[in-house]
Amino acid sequence: MMTADVPRPVRVAGLLVVLQGMAGLASGGWLLVVAVRGSTGPVPIGATAAWLSGFGVILLAVGVNLVRGRHGARTPAVVAQLLLLGACWYATGPSSQPVYGIPAAAYCVAILVLLFRASARTWAADAH
Repeated sequence: MMTADVPRPVRVAGLLVVLQGMAGLASGGWLLVVAVRGSTGPVPIGATAAWLSGFGVILLAVGVNLVRGRHGARTPAVVAQLLLLGACWYATGPSSQPVYGIPAAAYCVAILVLLFRASARTWAADAH
């Protein structure tokens, strides 16, 4: 399918997913700096940095592919948002950080809404 045929909601969702990927990479990088400085916490910082960086790279790839109109990127984007909503719930409830969890959850829901708009569903159904 030509790039011009990609619905606007899919492209916007792709850009938002790219931003999530960049945030994951930035967070992973920051934690790596903290780990090198010798700070410790309840979870090994290096492992958390690697996980966030890896997830960030995946989100970047998915977001870029959504913007480019690759049909195969829609499902991973949806799954990623559902996984991130679980993290948002944990931040809001058990971690007592609603200042972070609620806006992050709204961001994930916005991406899901964009990916399930009628034009995005029609575009996805027309995949060959």
